Amino acid sequence: MSSYHEPVLLDKVIEGLNIKKTGVYVDATYGGGGHSKEILKNLDTGRLIAFDRDEDAKANLPDDDRIVFFEQNFKFMKNFLQLHKLIPVDGILADLGVSSHQFESPERGFSTRFEGPLDMRMSSSAKKTAADIINEEDENGLTNIFRLYGEIKNAKIVAKTIIKERKTVRLETTKQIVDILKPYAPKGKYNKFLAQVFQALRIEVNDELNALKEFLNQSTDVLKPGGRLAIISYHSLEDRLVKNYIKSGNFEGEIKKDFFGNKLVPFKIINKLIMPSEDEIAKNNRARSAKLRIAEKIETNERQ
Repeated sequence: MSSYHEPVLLDKVIEGLNIKKTGVYVDATYGGGGHSKEILKNLDTGRLIAFDRDEDAKANLPDDDRIVFFEQNFKFMKNFLQLHKLIPVDGILADLGVSSHQFESPERGFSTRFEGPLDMRMSSSAKKTAADIINEEDENGLTNIFRLYGEIKNAKIVAKTIIKERKTVRLETTKQIVDILKPYAPKGKYNKFLAQVFQALRIEVNDELNALKEFLNQSTDVLKPGGRLAIISYHSLEDRLVKNYIKSGNFEGEIKKDFFGNKLVPFKIINKLIMPSEDEIAKNNRARSAKLRIAEKIETNERQ
């Protein structure tokens, strides 16, 4: 598990899930299993259902009959829970983003720090890589990817530069992209700029935001009334979707009301936004941008 990462906001997650010893819980992003390990400590005869599309995560599974692991994208959560008659569940956790293990594996291509192939797939079974996008998307497509998913201000220039360079050689490595785009980083923001470029490509490769939307929509169907949802996000695009969905049941954040003026929302917010302490950030740098939101599914007859 140490090759993955220390579980972020662990105590706050466990507290927020309000774990029942006989309950059924979902860890939708198993990774190194740090959060799952702590959930299992709080279970007696309960069960834990874990999802992760990265095949490397299987190596972290404990020898414990209470855990069921699916090597799947969490957007298929409802299908697999239905198939195995595990609905409803008492709590769902998702720790979004990329693990330290993935960042620190050069062959995965997630990091700007190492030279490696432009891969960035969360699962090796996925067909499209970052190299495919870089070499095959047209200028408008690349501009939109960098603008929407990386929030890069000079996205059009970045796209034009890539188009120009790939005319002479196919772009296959992380180092090629870093070297090509280095001159276009805003002054004093070199690392942030490159991280935004790589974030944009990763989101496109793995269709991350659409998968998150599907997962959030399913959470209301699989959670029992009173069940808890805990989501850790690491950038504004993810957090905005989570915040709006918890608040309103849709991704625009628009609260609808019935004929009597009652709010038609699936959740009530349990805590204000939770962020890591300075101590946790000092011990675990990955936690620096983490944001935890916790909500509880409302009873169908409960009015707000």
